[in-house]
Amino acid sequence: MSTADVVIVGGGLEGCATAWALARRGVTDVVVVERSTVGSGGTGKSSGVVRCHYGVRSLAAMATRSLDVLENAAEVLGTDVGFRRTGYVVGVGEPNVAALHASMADQRSVGVRTESIGHAEVQQLWPVADLTPFAAFAWEERGGYGDAYRTAQGFLAAARAAGVRLRQHSPVTALTTDGDRITGVTLADGTSIGAGTVVVAAGPWSVGLLAPLGIDLPITVHREQLVIIDPGSALGPVPVFSDLVSLQYIRPEGDGAILFGNSDLSVLEPADPDRYPDRADDAFVEQAIGKVGTRLPGLADPAVATTYAGCYDVTPDFNPVISRTGPDGLVVAAGFSGHGFKISPAVGTLVADLVVDRTSSVPEIPERDFRLSRFAEGDLLRSPHPYAGAGEMR
Repeated sequence: MSTADVVIVGGGLEGCATAWALARRGVTDVVVVERSTVGSGGTGKSSGVVRCHYGVRSLAAMATRSLDVLENAAEVLGTDVGFRRTGYVVGVGEPNVAALHASMADQRSVGVRTESIGHAEVQQLWPVADLTPFAAFAWEERGGYGDAYRTAQGFLAAARAAGVRLRQHSPVTALTTDGDRITGVTLADGTSIGAGTVVVAAGPWSVGLLAPLGIDLPITVHREQLVIIDPGSALGPVPVFSDLVSLQYIRPEGDGAILFGNSDLSVLEPADPDRYPDRADDAFVEQAIGKVGTRLPGLADPAVATTYAGCYDVTPDFNPVISRTGPDGLVVAAGFSGHGFKISPAVGTLVADLVVDRTSSVPEIPERDFRLSRFAEGDLLRSPHPYAGAGEMR
């Protein structure tokens, strides 16, 4: 049996960010164990939007701290991870103006650079858009989009340079314990890795690993569909646009295309993360065409270029579990509900804090917010300024 101080189960974005953050704290006797290859799960299907617009203060704090890393990845990680600063604009209808302004005030209190802008300014940013239904807008100059797969690879490369080890094609079949302590993991080939600390960051596969320990991780696997649209003519530089009237988000993609995502997650589409259609279905494509056509009537000759689909691991409050739980030495980081990419550097830092100090090092990001027990306690992590009828992810 091999040993390590820490085993990280899952070589996706959060597991790799944790390895990087642990290495920065001097914890390098770490093994990342991945069932397939690094970034091969939900990480590789991320839409990559980067924003700090959250009604939950701790999430806003995580996002703005993470942005510092994504913007400076060449220096911090030693490689370009594909972040593109385009700006991020969110628009709301009249019923949500007060919530927008209250949320922005909370965001600014934790360092987010956000401001109100008017219709004329947004029209300059998106000349082809119909902005008639909107009553107010928020603007983040530092927002944009990035590449979650490249970011995971960047985290892990930096961690491995510090001594962290990687085992790919090594599914974990069980977490091992001795009384009330975690002792390591068992792999599909029958071998084991002993460790005093195990971090489970395996996305939707975390549920099955934790269940034999009597740990109920309340995750619904949701298939998230995305559509890439050829606008028909050059748009020029445009920002990410979160439309909380018709519940969609659009961002530039590659060489002039547009990525469309649906912001309405009021009804989830349960899926098997090992077997799901990886292309959008016809009904979703029709929905995308309708929403984009309504919001961007000035597009010259738009056409669907391609589609794809991935899976979200969704919790009841659409916020992650980042928590010590169960046997001593076990830390869970799962249930990211679509937020994982933009907050991943801060997630890694929080998990490393829980491993080393058992508590968060950042007062604006209290570990209590993300504890697993909040679901059993009925104390869900919700925005104090919810947007009426505007989806679940704010």
